Amino acid sequence: MRIDLHCHSTASDGTDTPAELMRAAAGAGLDVVALTDHDTTRGHAEALAALAALPEGFTLVTGAELSCRIDGVSLHLLAYLFDPEEPALLAERELVRDDRVPRAHAMIAKLNALGVPVTREQVERIAAGGTVGRPHIASALVELGVVPTVSDAFTPEWLADGGRAYVDKHETDPLEAIRLVKGAGGVAVLAHPAAAKRGRTVSPDAIAAMAAAGLDGLEADHTEHDQATRTRLRGLAKDLDLLVTGSSDYHGTRKTVALGENTTDPEVYGEIIRRATGAFPVPGTGGA
Repeated sequence: MRIDLHCHSTASDGTDTPAELMRAAAGAGLDVVALTDHDTTRGHAEALAALAALPEGFTLVTGAELSCRIDGVSLHLLAYLFDPEEPALLAERELVRDDRVPRAHAMIAKLNALGVPVTREQVERIAAGGTVGRPHIASALVELGVVPTVSDAFTPEWLADGGRAYVDKHETDPLEAIRLVKGAGGVAVLAHPAAAKRGRTVSPDAIAAMAAAGLDGLEADHTEHDQATRTRLRGLAKDLDLLVTGSSDYHGTRKTVALGENTTDPEVYGEIIRRATGAFPVPGTGGA
């Protein structure tokens, strides 16, 4: 089985619609794909509807990538198979998501002060109705010729944490986020815990605190982790009795990473399913 547990659609900052993502994942030979848009489940309905035209052997795992902060460091928590209507987690997701628009406007104002002629209208066009985030602003900088790629916008000069145009947003304490995910019947995995290109990363002590709070796993196999980092994270996961996952963190054309570039072991996937009580993986129904 080929299992990719971290993908984005136009419901947040990917470039494929949820339906396009499902078709692309099946076409790439994946057996299982997780839709994990930032702080939203808005793409789930379209992705689920697309399964009617996909083979029975293809499966969707519903999820979200939650924005968190601990000890002044931003991090992302992958939440899988939770009840999307559970009130406490729903309220927190909405609080985080609703803060994204004023934050984007504040970053645009900072960029304007730095002489970059980015506009709200340009960013909203790029977001195309999805949850607004830094990647949309980064894409605007690419359009304007300020940086050559989206990744080049995530530097101290521009949009990286603490960068010249960076603005804080509401982010959940990860210990609270884990509690909320578990309360909604979900499974919690720390996304790309050592992706240092994005800014400061969380300490082993912070990860240990998350493990004590109920964290289920670490996303060790990720495009931004070299082999030495992956080995180190696997050792940490073993010490803390955490699952190890691998994923592409696919964003369509916004990043160069391909679907299935990193994958999760089927036994780990089976354990994620076993632990989840809020929702269950949904198979294709054998359509054309």
